[in-house]
Amino acid sequence: MRIAICQINPTVADFAFNNERILEGMFKAAEAGCHLALFPELALCGYPPKDWLERRDFVEASMAALESLARRAPAQVWGCVGALKPAEDGQGLYNGVALIKGGKVQHWVLKRLLPTYDVFDEARYFTPGKVGAPLELEGKSFGFTICEDLWNTVDSPLASRRYDIDPVEDVVAGGAEILINIAASPFSLAKLEGRKEMLRAVAKRHGRPLIFVNQVGGNDELLFDGNSAIYDAQGEPLLELAAFEEDFAWFEFSKAREGRVRASAFVMHGKRKRERSKAEDEEGAALAAITMGIGDYARKCGFKGAVLGLSGGIDSALTACLAARALGSDRVLGVALPSRYSSEGSLVDAEALAKALKIHYQVIPIDPLFQAYSAELQPALDAVAKRGSLAPPAGPDVTFENLQARIRCGLLMALSNRSRLLLLTTGNKSEVAVGYCTLYGDMAGGLAPISDVPKTFVYRLARAFNRQAGREIIPESTLIKAPSAELRPDQKDSDSLPPYEVLDAILERFIEQGQSIEEIAAAGFERATIEEVVRLVQNSEYKRAQMPPGLILTRKAFGPGRRYPIAQRWRPA
Repeated sequence: MRIAICQINPTVADFAFNNERILEGMFKAAEAGCHLALFPELALCGYPPKDWLERRDFVEASMAALESLARRAPAQVWGCVGALKPAEDGQGLYNGVALIKGGKVQHWVLKRLLPTYDVFDEARYFTPGKVGAPLELEGKSFGFTICEDLWNTVDSPLASRRYDIDPVEDVVAGGAEILINIAASPFSLAKLEGRKEMLRAVAKRHGRPLIFVNQVGGNDELLFDGNSAIYDAQGEPLLELAAFEEDFAWFEFSKAREGRVRASAFVMHGKRKRERSKAEDEEGAALAAITMGIGDYARKCGFKGAVLGLSGGIDSALTACLAARALGSDRVLGVALPSRYSSEGSLVDAEALAKALKIHYQVIPIDPLFQAYSAELQPALDAVAKRGSLAPPAGPDVTFENLQARIRCGLLMALSNRSRLLLLTTGNKSEVAVGYCTLYGDMAGGLAPISDVPKTFVYRLARAFNRQAGREIIPESTLIKAPSAELRPDQKDSDSLPPYEVLDAILERFIEQGQSIEEIAAAGFERATIEEVVRLVQNSEYKRAQMPPGLILTRKAFGPGRRYPIAQRWRPA
């Protein structure tokens, strides 16, 4: 039996576009003589559709799109398409797989396990499906499951027994010969090898070939890496599709070896065939993921390109590099916005980067605006200081530092408005975690591409980008100079923060691993430093609640998967 895997990049709620991508895959499958074409979870409406699922007109549009798809699909191929299915009594909605052939839906498989942890909230929208029997197609018995249905296993450190049922065990008990899991499984660096290990373990445990079909692309904060694959009954990988790009492959099962590959994968669309990107290492995977996320966010939201401030620092340099790679150099505008505190070296580095990337570049000095703002604001600040109840608190006064960042934001947003360019913020995870950033200043924009990248990892990615380019794109002077916001004379990040190696290690333990102050201290970190870092994290929640969406790379990012209250009093001991 010959089967096609169609790893596509759907756009949420764009039924016409998604339909065409599915049809293209089905006709490719038909040309290759395939009997079955597999597509990702909710491929028809895109994943995750979120609260669109609460609208009847959206669900009706999805069903109309499915009917249209079934009518137009090639008659000789079974289409396995992730789609919405309203409950027969009209009181619920299922996340399902529609098996289409002969102009209509012949079978449905319904998702049974609905995740509600981390970034997921599926129980909010869907009704869990009941136990389903394997499906007989073209003389073989297939056990279909949908994404989370496969993750309730003891075979992987990434998965856990969150549920009382195991849908894979049920379809195997029902006689399934071949396991198929269609998914919209988001990317994280922790999944680079962990997901593959789990898939191998599931196939080996049940002694069945396993076909994993995953969505690819960026949808808001979520990044989907694809990496669809086939494993034989011993858990050995037979075929792996591309990472971070659309892909298509067909294969067939034979008596000699279940799942023997008959054709290599190739990209589904584009002007030319691209080499497959393995992206096996952390730096390569992170660079590819962020690049994909920027490109998809801009395209799916209708932006023509991107604009960002170029400070001459490492964060804006990396962001500019990835924006140019994602959108094309001619669609990126880098703007230097120097003040009286900006060093000459920073301007030189910003211009050198822009020339190396061949992006558009402008310089807009902000000092005249800063002086005018300061002159107008000073009388009001003096008046406030005289009123006891409104006097500023003791400690450093960052008023005029933040004012510079907000002036810069105003100018960048004006360029964004005029040119329909997406404003990219350049803050990293370390800064966002402890609030070392300015609300309505450098935090403002449309997308925060590196907000889940710790500062120490930013340096690794910057050097990796240069290695991939085979030349110096990000200047060495940017890579070796001490980090500074350059908002006051001789300012260094180290004036306000612990060394980034220490800060990032504490943040990783506190935010991603959920360790307590005592546990972190037991690992050898100074308790006073830990307590100060935790205090800064807690006090910056209100800032993060107002930041743009940030692309998710780690196990616990600031965004939909981390939901802490802003007005609260809990302070870890």
